Amino acid sequence: MAAKTAGARLEERWRDILSAHARTMCEIDRALHPHGLGASDFEVLDMLATAAPEEGEQCRVQNLVGRVHLSQSALSRLIARLEKDGLVTRSVCVEDRRGVWVALTSRGRDLHAEVLPLQRAALARTLGA
Repeated sequence: MAAKTAGARLEERWRDILSAHARTMCEIDRALHPHGLGASDFEVLDMLATAAPEEGEQCRVQNLVGRVHLSQSALSRLIARLEKDGLVTRSVCVEDRRGVWVALTSRGRDLHAEVLPLQRAALARTLGA
């Protein structure tokens, strides 16, 4: 009986985590929607702003794959959409033609700076910080 109780507590904790994640992502989506972004779009812009803080600095897409909660193909589609919107640029890695570099454009950097306080406020509202 004790093992079942421990399992039930573990399952309840897991469901609480999933619920907090879903609420937070929805809140971020609502906050950023007027700016044409969703939570996943922001995460990629934020990682690029952090990984390549100077304008023109690049980050390998492969380095983002393990940090975002998207499959490699979903991340590629998201980056293609961000590129179409003029927020990022992509280029082929000269050293390894299989690799792809991605960098924020000045427009992407400006939009990130504009919506960063909105994303942080959404986190504070849903996570109680």
